Amino acid sequence: MKKIDKQLNNVIPGGAHTYSRGYDQFSYNAPGILKKGKGCYVYDNQNKKYLDYGMGLRAVILGYANKKVNNSAIKQINNGNNLTRPSNIELELANKIKKNFSYIDMVKFAKNSSNAVTGATKLARAYNNRKIILRCLDHPFFSFDDWFIGSTSLERGIPKEIRNLTKTFKFNDIESFKSLLKKYKNQISCVVLEASSFCCPDIKGIKIQNPVQAFKYGNPNKKSSYNYIPKQDYRKPHFLREVQQLCKKNNIVFIIDETITGFRWHFKGACYRYKISPDLVIFGKAIANGFSLAVLAGKKKIMSLGSIDTLNKERVFLLSSTHGAEMSSLGAASKTLDLLQNGKEIKKIWSHGVKIINGINKISKNNGLIDNIFLFGLPCSPYIATNIKNKNSPKLKTLLQEELIKHKILMPWISISSSHGNREAKYVLNAFRKILPKIKKLIKKDINKIKFKNIVKPVFRKFN
Repeated sequence: MKKIDKQLNNVIPGGAHTYSRGYDQFSYNAPGILKKGKGCYVYDNQNKKYLDYGMGLRAVILGYANKKVNNSAIKQINNGNNLTRPSNIELELANKIKKNFSYIDMVKFAKNSSNAVTGATKLARAYNNRKIILRCLDHPFFSFDDWFIGSTSLERGIPKEIRNLTKTFKFNDIESFKSLLKKYKNQISCVVLEASSFCCPDIKGIKIQNPVQAFKYGNPNKKSSYNYIPKQDYRKPHFLREVQQLCKKNNIVFIIDETITGFRWHFKGACYRYKISPDLVIFGKAIANGFSLAVLAGKKKIMSLGSIDTLNKERVFLLSSTHGAEMSSLGAASKTLDLLQNGKEIKKIWSHGVKIINGINKISKNNGLIDNIFLFGLPCSPYIATNIKNKNSPKLKTLLQEELIKHKILMPWISISSSHGNREAKYVLNAFRKILPKIKKLIKKDINKIKFKNIVKPVFRKFN
């Protein structure tokens, strides 16, 4: 552990205020602390410049320190930032969101998506007076609250009776979903899932090549080469629409978490692309380009349960936060939405994703490493695989991170902003051309014999 990591861990449990920023998520030579970011670059305390693909844990979509977004936030700071009654920007942003999303009637602001998703589950339980939550097992994180964490390997501190109220199903596996409906009939309050991850929802009647194999050997520009279908084809029945219909039939609240998919998939979110209409939806991360904001929104019949204007009806204490509608974050979000609305910035993200997916996979294939290191997933949000014998290898992930850091590339995962351009794509591809032959030699020698100073570990693990 580096000196700065020790200092951080001495005063902050976990060394950071989200576990994904902890030192155990990065190779030993990654910068331990950062001073600033601009565009798609970050700088450490020695002013070393790194090309960044972390982008504030996917919260930054336009690039760090975007001048127009910052100026909009500063304007609200100068207006007082946090007033005794609701502010003008609070009403303005709520109306802007409602206007752009046909299935949204009401909006509630929060500072993080964990609270917003938990707020959605509370509304659902109040709406249908049921207890069980179904959540998608393939989507990595919904909330820091007990209903979710209790369904992971980190059970300590969470009563068993709470853990037993959350059940899991697989994405694109409608039979696993139906089996839960049958087993817990009339007990299920809500379903929580993302609209997509590394693949789109399966469409009935369309045979799609395995997305991992397709990205390793195919071209993501071609419709048939991976699990991404143009939005017009999503008028046909598919996994998400079937889940939505089953929820409606069984009086289950259908909740979509767009914290990650929101705005990179489409300005109106992945729900719009896949032609679904959730009862409740959550937006966060990219909505304010790095400023702290999450949105819980949805249909009035459910959202209004958290209202105070209905007499003689038992109340639901929903979300209540002094800083939930902090004006600087709302100003940043309003300007971010303005800048994203025409779709040009989002197209830049997709274009960059196609370049690095095709480029890196081609380089990996040429080096005989396509089964070890490759990119897959949608171009707007690719995943990088580091496999040994078809299994994820923390050691190979660490080795790749170490080598990328030597080229001043910080890539703990791949989050693309519209500030990532052709120059950055070329630089990344040149770095992989130099790195992969070296990694190939180390794999042949046996990667298990390499002594690592710090091996990257999964966030959700039972022991340190």
